Amino acid sequence: MLPTLDVFQWIGFFGMACVVYAYFLIQAEKVHKGDWLYQWLNLIGAILLIISLFVHFTLGSFLIEVFWIGITVYGMVKNRRKKRANP
Repeated sequence: MLPTLDVFQWIGFFGMACVVYAYFLIQAEKVHKGDWLYQWLNLIGAILLIISLFVHFTLGSFLIEVFWIGITVYGMVKNRRKKRANP
């Protein structure tokens, strides 16, 4: 019998799906690291995972998501600056 998932587990599941789909798109060469789709999928996925961790907390998972968000935001800012410099 399958376990029943609460709303926070579903939120985390959807976040995980976003991150995995972004990684698949990179590996399938459908996007590159600077594509907004890739970056937004990573950011949304990590935020959703953190939301789920507020209820089902594990320190290691929380920390990796904090770093994931930080690195993704860094990449988004870097790409935005690059596009402004080279219109």
